[in-house]
Amino acid sequence: MAALKGCSSLNLSRPTTLSADSYKRRSCRWRPPQAAVIPNFHLPMRSFEVKNRTLAEDIKALRLITAIKTPYLPDGRFDLEAYDALVNMQIGDGVEGVIVGGTTGEGQLMSWDEHIMLIGHTVNCFGSSIKVIGNTGSNSTREAIHATEQGFAVGMHAALHINPYYGKTSVEGMVSHFEHVLPMGPTIIYNVPSRTGQDIPPGVIHTLAQSPNLAGVKECVGHARVVQYTENGVVVWSGNDDECHDSRWDHGATGVISVASNLVPGLMHLLMFGGKNPSLNSKLLPLIDWLFKEPNPIGLNTALAQLGVVRPVFRLPYVPLPRPKRVEFVNLVKEIGREHFVGEKDVQVLDDDEFILIGRY
Repeated sequence: MAALKGCSSLNLSRPTTLSADSYKRRSCRWRPPQAAVIPNFHLPMRSFEVKNRTLAEDIKALRLITAIKTPYLPDGRFDLEAYDALVNMQIGDGVEGVIVGGTTGEGQLMSWDEHIMLIGHTVNCFGSSIKVIGNTGSNSTREAIHATEQGFAVGMHAALHINPYYGKTSVEGMVSHFEHVLPMGPTIIYNVPSRTGQDIPPGVIHTLAQSPNLAGVKECVGHARVVQYTENGVVVWSGNDDECHDSRWDHGATGVISVASNLVPGLMHLLMFGGKNPSLNSKLLPLIDWLFKEPNPIGLNTALAQLGVVRPVFRLPYVPLPRPKRVEFVNLVKEIGREHFVGEKDVQVLDDDEFILIGRY
């Protein structure tokens, strides 16, 4: 009503139709509310009172990080009881950090609400015992910024960021994308061309290395790329379990961001901390090979269900490995030793009808 002050002759009791000419003849003038609009004005949602605030140097020191599995209830919701037990097993066997909602944790199948909730839950329950690295990357810079702000607001120690996938971008676009999230906190950049369809050239990383928040790179291209970074002072974690031993001890990698450590965290700890051990590495290679016969996390999800650590529930489009592959896993567990695997139940083959596939979740 304040905007129409002085228009007492206007009857507001019922709709009134005014022609353009009659409206112009009226003596009243509508005045829009005044507000300051500052284009392109953005401040990070930053707090200096977060109890888990971590420097990039603290992240750089980590040797064994598990890309943690997300278990589900039969209706497709998170099984937090199983998740907590799995994280506790990691902590008990010396794992130093977890990636929450990564590819292995099926962040790609989560809503952002679920994603941030799981990061916050992990921080709240385990943040004093293990470094929590939230996968807040996206092919949309806008989404990556928003999710990363939220992740650090709920207390994660560091962010994991992938390069824009599918739509891809130019090298300059990659640099700009990462430069928009790096100021928020310690960051690991993840290079996995087999999934994104685009390699992150070393020049991009060397440019971003000027930021004090770049903790390092999770690199899946191979040993030659690892050497390119380590010789130039960039911290690298192997993103390939089958290469991590040699990357660590022969090519200067700091450690591994591992899928296999979900299953055998103690043995992976020994592989990263116990010195060069080609015998142990050879012992684990058949298991690692089995894990990646189909795209990750299909093998891991199947294995954890067979070990009785998680319910045999799959969010589609992931489905369990076929029965012959499940029989292979039982034999692998016996060869390596059941005592080295997570959980306490006997490993089972499981029947096909014991698995639950969820399309809506």
